[in-house]
Amino acid sequence: MKKIVTVLGARPQFVKAAVLSRIIHEHQEIEEIIVHTGQHFDANMSAVFFEEMEIPKPAYNLEINSLGHGAMTGQMLEKIEAILTIEKPDAVVVYGDTNSTIAGSLAAKKMQIKVIHIEAGLRSFNMNMPEEINRILTDRISDLLCCPTDSALLNLKNEGYDNLPIQIEKNGDIMKDAVEYYSKVSAEKSNIISDLKLKKNEFVLATIHRQENTDDVKKLKSIFEALEEIHSDCQVVLPIHPRTKKILEKHHFKPNITLVDPVGYFSMLELLKHCKMVISDSGGLQKEAFFNKKNCIIVREETEWVELVENGFAEIVGSSKTKIVETFIKFKNLESNFNKELYGTNVGENIHQSILTLLNN
Repeated sequence: MKKIVTVLGARPQFVKAAVLSRIIHEHQEIEEIIVHTGQHFDANMSAVFFEEMEIPKPAYNLEINSLGHGAMTGQMLEKIEAILTIEKPDAVVVYGDTNSTIAGSLAAKKMQIKVIHIEAGLRSFNMNMPEEINRILTDRISDLLCCPTDSALLNLKNEGYDNLPIQIEKNGDIMKDAVEYYSKVSAEKSNIISDLKLKKNEFVLATIHRQENTDDVKKLKSIFEALEEIHSDCQVVLPIHPRTKKILEKHHFKPNITLVDPVGYFSMLELLKHCKMVISDSGGLQKEAFFNKKNCIIVREETEWVELVENGFAEIVGSSKTKIVETFIKFKNLESNFNKELYGTNVGENIHQSILTLLNN
C-alpha cells in the first residue's frame, strides 16, 4: 500500500483535508499519516472538533506557533524532515499557502519525496503577501498540482508550467465538497442563530483579520465605520479575530456592531446559510459565501478567486468606507443567480484519482 504524509497547520486546512481523508479511508488504497504543525493556535480545535468533523486525529502535533516567519518555517522544516525520515512516505500532501505548506513541501522535496499541492495555481499578484510567496514556491517544487479553477490553470500556463515535468490537473475546489457535506449536519451541531437571536436573511456576516487591514489604523477605522453605518440599516455580526480585537482595544475603538467571540466551523456554516450577505477579507469565506448563495464584499485590493468578481457574485472594495456602503446597498437589492458551476463536482474523488496516478507512475 502506498503511503502519504499530509501536513496541515490551520483549521480551514483540516476541514478541506477531512474530505480527502474520508475518501482515502473508503478506498483503502493509500495509508495517510497526518501531521499538525500547530501553526494557527485555535481553541476550537479540541478533541471534540476532530470527533464532530470526523477528522482523523494527527499522528504528530508539532505545536509550533507564535513565531516570526523565519523561525516558524525553519522549526517546521526540521521537525517535518525528522517525521519523513521515520515514516518514509511515497508523497507529501500540502494545502493552500501557509508556512506549514511551504515547510512541508521543502522538507519533502529535499528528501526526494513527491509533493502534492492542493489549491495550486492561485495568485493574488501581490508579493507583499506572505501567502503569495508560499504558494508560488510550493507550486514550483510540486510533482502534482491540483488546481481548483480555470484561472488557476491559466496562471500556471502563463508562468511556463506547461514546459515543466509536473502533473497538472483541474480537480475543482475541495472546500465545495466540505461545505456540502457539513451543511447537512451544521444545524444539529450549532444553535448560534437562536443563541444570538438573529433573524434569518436579515443580518450581514463580517470577518476582518488580514494584516493589511488590521495593522493600518486608518484602513481599520474606515472599514469599521462602514460596518457601523451598515449596522444602522441591517445588523452586522462579526466573529472577532483575537488580533483584530487586540488592535481595536489598543486604539480605544468600540464599533457599534454585534461582535461575537470566534466561532466553530458548524456555527460559521449556520451564519453563512442564514445571513443576507458577507463582508470579509478572508479568501476562504469568499468561496463559502458563494457555496451558500450569498454575495460577498471583498475588503481587500485583490482576490485569488477572480471568477467570483467576473461573474458578479463578489466585488473588491478595498478599505474605502464609501465603496463598502455603496456595494452593500447594491447587493442588498440584487437577486443573483448562483446556479453557475465554478468549482467542480466530486472534487475529493477527482483529487484521489490524480494522487493514485502520480503514486503509481
